[in-house]
Amino acid sequence: MKIIVLGGTRYFGKRLVQKLIDNGDEVTIVTRGAAPDPFGDRVVRVRADRSNRDSLQAAIGDEVWDVVYDNICFTVQEAQMACELFAGKVKQYVFTSSLSVYPWANHAQAEQGFDPYDYPVAAETTAEMDYGEAKRQAEAVFFQQADIPVYAVRFPIVLGEDDYTRRLHFHVERVRRGEPIGIPNREAKMSFIDSDEAASVLYWLKDHPGAGPVNACSNGELSLARIVEVVEEAVGRAAIIVPPTEENHSPFGVPGHWFMDNRHAREAGFAFSELTGWFIPLVHRLAQMSRSS
Repeated sequence: MKIIVLGGTRYFGKRLVQKLIDNGDEVTIVTRGAAPDPFGDRVVRVRADRSNRDSLQAAIGDEVWDVVYDNICFTVQEAQMACELFAGKVKQYVFTSSLSVYPWANHAQAEQGFDPYDYPVAAETTAEMDYGEAKRQAEAVFFQQADIPVYAVRFPIVLGEDDYTRRLHFHVERVRRGEPIGIPNREAKMSFIDSDEAASVLYWLKDHPGAGPVNACSNGELSLARIVEVVEEAVGRAAIIVPPTEENHSPFGVPGHWFMDNRHAREAGFAFSELTGWFIPLVHRLAQMSRSS
């Protein structure tokens, strides 16, 4: 297939590109050139600013693509720009969305928990919009304005050794150093997905033409209390849990349950891993890396 990836030089975007290359797909990555990549001459590399219309237009040109992967769309304007510039030039659009489109809930959120087809579209993304609202707006634009089939893949927090945001690293390192971690609700349950599994979901969708929201998370949930226990076991030291402040607030510190139902993708044929099967070994690897640093 002929594929273009917006955001393919780090984390699960980089893993996706590797899977596409291994499959023999013809891959173009759109990058600002800020992050190096290991792909050499196995990809076509186009420098562009995703948020600038003229820059993105020059990168896209008049090419026709089988699949577009958009991992870096965060605003109404960027979504509208993509709908306009890719119109008539792509068979399938895969947009990376987020669990953040859902509110806290005592049940696993299915795709119906947020309906982008009937959600009011704002004139533009403003500084007051949080990440979740920005993703809701982007989904609404794609599903209401695009003339091409669009998947919106709703990921929870994506974890891995190479997570540049170091969200799980934060917990391991603070426990090792005996520093407090601020958690507002220890019983809150959360969904997660491994970075390689996130790339695998995106890769899998290219061979399953369709459209609509898709929840993608590992099977099962973890409470904040259980996460802390796993970290304590790996580090060999008790955590100091305190009310959150700006300095110590856990990146996982949510006030209520925040997890998803992945049944839609499972019934379509994707086999998700069990959350604890990779999460616990990952914590132990990070603990070992922390001790060695």
